[in-house]
Amino acid sequence: MRLLYHFWLSAPCRLVRLLLHEKRLDYKPVIEKVWERRADFLALNPAGEVPVLVEPDGTTLTHPMVITEFLEEVHTERSLLGDDPLSRAECRRLIAWFETKFAREVTDNLVGEKVMKRFLRIGQPNSESIRAGLANIHYHLDYIAYLSETRNWLGGDEFSLADIAAGAHLSVVDYLGDVPWDDHGEARAWYQRLKSRPSFRPLLDDLIPGLPPPRHYADLDF
Repeated sequence: MRLLYHFWLSAPCRLVRLLLHEKRLDYKPVIEKVWERRADFLALNPAGEVPVLVEPDGTTLTHPMVITEFLEEVHTERSLLGDDPLSRAECRRLIAWFETKFAREVTDNLVGEKVMKRFLRIGQPNSESIRAGLANIHYHLDYIAYLSETRNWLGGDEFSLADIAAGAHLSVVDYLGDVPWDDHGEARAWYQRLKSRPSFRPLLDDLIPGLPPPRHYADLDF
């Protein structure tokens, strides 16, 4: 059985979870509390980070981009990167946008400060960082709106890893109730389509002990 070591509010982990479901690949999710620094987990990934994917034959893959590229190359029945070099380049550009720029400007400032600092026991939330995250997200939602208005999906005509990457990050921020959907109707309409996909259901069923999501989080018609 394929194993995925992950953590609930890790956007990179959610990216891999969504991709596995879209590829219809069975796997067993294993919650890994990285702050515990388990010896068995460090043997799989000395970096001590999730996600980590262990294939049925024992092959171990670390880092979300390595995992997604591997799954795309091995399971080719349906490409989620695009069917031609230009489409794949655009998809990878947007994945990098959300995995680096959005992560740095929004996810780290909100989820990192409000949740992960508590779990990792590395100090109190920084109020300036939180304010920055709440301000920065408007710019990113405007960009999502622009893309969704000019294309069928963010990366082009077809649903792709670009949508998955964006949805992974927005879903963890939305779990905290920090996405100002009322101010961004076009981005909200795109996210509603994304939430309606069967692959998204396991994410909406996540429930972190001691930290319930807002009521709208799992609502497809929010």
